[in-house]
Amino acid sequence: MSKVKVGVVGGAGYVGGEMIRLLMHHEHCDLSFVSSRSQSGKAIHEVHPDLTGWTDLLFVDTYTTDVDVLFLCMGHGKSKTYLEKSTVNQDCVIIDLSHDYRLKEDAEGFAYGLCELNKKEITTAKKIANPGCFATCIQLGLLPLAAHQKINSDIHLTAITGSTGAGQNPVATTHNSWRNNNISIYKPFTHQHIDEIEQSIKQLQPDHQGDINFIPMRGSFTRGIFASMYLESDLTEDEAYQLFVDYYKGSPFVHLSKKPISVKEVVNTNNGKIYISKHKNKLRIESVIDNLLKGAAGQAVQNMNLVMGWAENTGLKLKGSAF
Repeated sequence: MSKVKVGVVGGAGYVGGEMIRLLMHHEHCDLSFVSSRSQSGKAIHEVHPDLTGWTDLLFVDTYTTDVDVLFLCMGHGKSKTYLEKSTVNQDCVIIDLSHDYRLKEDAEGFAYGLCELNKKEITTAKKIANPGCFATCIQLGLLPLAAHQKINSDIHLTAITGSTGAGQNPVATTHNSWRNNNISIYKPFTHQHIDEIEQSIKQLQPDHQGDINFIPMRGSFTRGIFASMYLESDLTEDEAYQLFVDYYKGSPFVHLSKKPISVKEVVNTNNGKIYISKHKNKLRIESVIDNLLKGAAGQAVQNMNLVMGWAENTGLKLKGSAF
């Protein structure tokens, strides 16, 4: 099988580094270029030392858009500007990892790329909006309930993310000396991923009216997301567990656990893990992912695999470590 040509726009950050690593090891891909205005002319391995010995490519500023798949790993608002100013081959698959096209009112023909929700639509899409990291983790814990019309109360959730979720450039609340041995809340009840979560719930359960009460937190660790959510439910714990098992039968990266879970179980993998427990009339769900992989670059490759008709886990059989 001949390889497809892929390009990465905005490859200097944490997500860009993961994107490059995955594509370099993908059996069906030939990485044509990686762009970065800030690092143009530098060897990729100078910016991403884990790629030493794997590639002699340099970051470029001017580049061709004549590729089969184009990954946009730029900041929010920049993808839209880039596409408005660039001429991309009309047959090229565009996978955007920013927030620009995730909501229906902004989509402009982009399919929402949550594989466990929109697999059929993704397989025929030419433009895909990769979901947000918090949104992915939380939706994995709610989709089976929405699919069975079982979200009939407000949702209360807290999720904590590693420092890589804030990007590579340090600011006051992401710098190591502030973040290390620390924990804090940000954007309570107003985080931008709430709209994504609500959109997906209503796609499956159109009459849902409850509030989504989301408290995001910054954690003192590098990568991963841990989400804990609860809602009122008439399901028993066993009924809920089976509902989740049935929903995710065709999803190679989502796994149910019979015991409480932790972030380390999914770090450096494209997996999501879920644990369910019942407390009186409250159903509580734990969900964990790696924010840079299942929450970003890994899911983008998963989307590419679906579009290209390859096995969903191609290039994503990654082994993490719990210790």
